[in-house]
Amino acid sequence: MGNLLSSWKYREPSTVEECDSTWESDSESDDPQVAGDISPVDEEEAPTPQLSDDAQESAPKLKRSFYAAKDLYKYRHSYPNYRESRQASEFQNLRFYLNKIPLVPDGIYIEEILNEWKGDYEKLEHNHTYIQWLFPLREQGLNFYAQELTQDEIKEFQNNREAKRRFIIAYTVMLDFFGIKLLDKNGSVSRASNWCERFQHLNESQHNYLRITRILKSLGELGFESFKAPLVKFLLKEALIEETVPNMKQSALEYFVYTIRERKERRSLLRFAQLHYRPSEHFIWGPPKKRKAGAKMNCPVDKMSVKSKPEKDSSSKNTPTAPSNEEQTGDETKKSDESWTDDQVYTGDEQNGRSEEKQDSEEKSYSNETQTSTENKAI
Repeated sequence: MGNLLSSWKYREPSTVEECDSTWESDSESDDPQVAGDISPVDEEEAPTPQLSDDAQESAPKLKRSFYAAKDLYKYRHSYPNYRESRQASEFQNLRFYLNKIPLVPDGIYIEEILNEWKGDYEKLEHNHTYIQWLFPLREQGLNFYAQELTQDEIKEFQNNREAKRRFIIAYTVMLDFFGIKLLDKNGSVSRASNWCERFQHLNESQHNYLRITRILKSLGELGFESFKAPLVKFLLKEALIEETVPNMKQSALEYFVYTIRERKERRSLLRFAQLHYRPSEHFIWGPPKKRKAGAKMNCPVDKMSVKSKPEKDSSSKNTPTAPSNEEQTGDETKKSDESWTDDQVYTGDEQNGRSEEKQDSEEKSYSNETQTSTENKAI
């Protein structure tokens, strides 16, 4: 078994579909209580509204970000291609949280941040070196003095009550900065008393969406995975229903939701978002459209390779083309004990190749490629 595991090589996902297993084991009987009492959205019962030709031409063409999908895929799978340094870890993140060393380069201790920075929104907004220390990850941030987490450090952190207590206080400091308050030990959140002013700021300072993504990731790394879904649900509600932070909805759907490791929780949140997203025809994070029983699949055909037939054969029956097999998603590499499961502008790196079958199921969500470039492409 050991030789088998040692011979396995990580294969980089090359498409958004390979990065996203959310709807892979979709079940309409999923319990939606994780994200609220929302009935699952049935594609056949709630068809996508049809747009006129003029409206379709003028409507913006949205696409999933491959960069975002790949980044969150690696996170959910515990960085499968990540190799820790051979040097002995100094556990700098844990020592910082135990108030033994200050953050670098500012020389500030954790207790000073927790006791003196709360409510100092100017300092929290304009200082960009503390966030990597408050919410460490197994990936490099903008502060190159901050050390990445290691597996051993994560275990030590999760077993240290003092470090975990300070981590939750740091979480509440940042929530207050965003206009949110923590309600209980289950991670439930609500609007803080300063929500109106802070939401307006959050809607205009979109670089803070990167910070929220980092906070969500760090919650999962340090033992607070259950805190993520309540916060993401709250932010989706404010962005989509209350429209207090409308600029956040893209980041919430591309990044925040996909920090959650459980597929079931992601599906529940996306169903909730799909009910309230406007315009509904632009929602591109839902499940693939269901094919009715007995429906035939239209397979891509290379017109240049089809030879014209004599007229005498024109009455003969055409032989149906066998459908091509879709590639397996990268989630086959997940651990057995886990259910597998930021920002202003999403550009580049998206995969352009699409089979015609996927275009039929996702034509409302992805940009249509030119006819000549798609006929010869297949995933």
